[in-house]
Amino acid sequence: MSNISRRDMLKMSMIGAGALAFSGVNASATLNSKDIKFDEEYDVVVIGSGYAGMAAAITSAEKGLKVLVIEKMGRLGGNSVINGGLFAVVNSPKQKIEGIKDSFETYMNDCLKAGLQINHPENLKIIADRGNDALKLTEKCGAKYFEKLSHLGGHSVPRTYLSANSSGSGILQPMIEYFSKLDNGTIKRRTKFDDFILDDLGRVIGISARENYKFDSKLLDDHMENKTGEQKYFKAKKGVVLAAGGFSRDVFLRNMQDPGIPVDTDSINQPGATGEVLMKTFELGAVPIHLSWIQFGPWACPDEKGFGSASNFNINATFRYGISVNPKTGKRFMNELADRRTRAQAMFKVINGDEKNYPINICDQAGVDKITPEIAEKAVNSGVVKKFNSIEDIAKEYNISASELKKTINAYNSYVMSKKDPEFSKPVHTLEGVQIIKAPFYATKGVPKLHHTMGGLKINEKAQVVSTITRKPIPGLYAAGEITGGTHGASRLGSCAIPDCLVFGMIAGENI
Repeated sequence: MSNISRRDMLKMSMIGAGALAFSGVNASATLNSKDIKFDEEYDVVVIGSGYAGMAAAITSAEKGLKVLVIEKMGRLGGNSVINGGLFAVVNSPKQKIEGIKDSFETYMNDCLKAGLQINHPENLKIIADRGNDALKLTEKCGAKYFEKLSHLGGHSVPRTYLSANSSGSGILQPMIEYFSKLDNGTIKRRTKFDDFILDDLGRVIGISARENYKFDSKLLDDHMENKTGEQKYFKAKKGVVLAAGGFSRDVFLRNMQDPGIPVDTDSINQPGATGEVLMKTFELGAVPIHLSWIQFGPWACPDEKGFGSASNFNINATFRYGISVNPKTGKRFMNELADRRTRAQAMFKVINGDEKNYPINICDQAGVDKITPEIAEKAVNSGVVKKFNSIEDIAKEYNISASELKKTINAYNSYVMSKKDPEFSKPVHTLEGVQIIKAPFYATKGVPKLHHTMGGLKINEKAQVVSTITRKPIPGLYAAGEITGGTHGASRLGSCAIPDCLVFGMIAGENI
């Protein structure tokens, strides 16, 4: 203890010896307000410009608070602006129109099953309860949705809205534009969070950041410090909201949590998903949850980088209205509408280290006619989804036994007609009788890619970050979105991230 400075002793009294020990040699990381002259003052500072950040910013600003949103990247929106635009809502207006019976209990059971029962149900229930509120917020901002609900894997019934442009940008861009028109809202791009500023009582009252920051993924990969930008101090009189996303693009950090993930594994996330804000918050003593649970998205394609155009095609067409087959056998190997973790594991068993044996996802024109035309056009024009005149042509292209593939398709079609899948229990009764019989046919290679880091900060029902030291909220600190953990357990159901981000972003804004 003799090497600990007087200032470090003050820090220990504020945030606890455990948190100081966690920070290692970086003992003076968290700043004290006495040492700081603030450059700008706001009521609320939001870190991150995705769904969670914008929901918190809009909700706070509409209360009359002065709000600053900072984004370290040159482009706003993080993962939210590039995701599939799929938004699950329980007991929604569209479910009523389509005559779909749903319930909070059904939704909870679906999520708990996918999450291996290690979900934190108190937060999960809030997402179910307030999904319609979040939907109304996006529609107020100008978001538009496809007229028909989607049925994603792991959901018992169709409950997923799809943005009109089949992209998260169709939801987020209207939110950014709405916030930008508010007199008390400010957005700063290329502004990177560095540290928290605390008062003498341990309350978070601001942040230090760097303006004109230039992100460089190569420096991160080489474990080198990026020193670009000019230091600024922003005061947050009411509080700070963390909405900075996950860490799937930080190879070192994700490998420390799950060494089984190869370092060259592709991710659908944007390059800035690197977890610095999450790690800095642990230095305050925040509770870490489920950090080693990292989710793969099973709908991606190995012939393109990241999310690409095949992902939305598979989510909406091949997995719902078609099948996935093992090219070595020509047979199905999974329930195409199972939860993400179940499908990803099944696909990895098919691949088994052989990149020539990627699963092949197949549907027909009737299935494509059920989705937005833009999704199919984009995927086909990119070349990752191919169009065929016959099943034999598909078999030839992917070196599959034509006779076995036909047997598989004929059996699957009979399951659709009987409304029961005896092989893999796919909920074929929800497919409106769509079989694989109408030419042209569509096929693409499939591969799981890193998608969502399930773990993060523990927040309570008010979106407050909880401390390991006091077991109570850290004063002045809120969080929402992928930077949080626990709500979805081991694996999140598709289309449940958007309501999670929006609902708890709203809640942060309401409570701050």
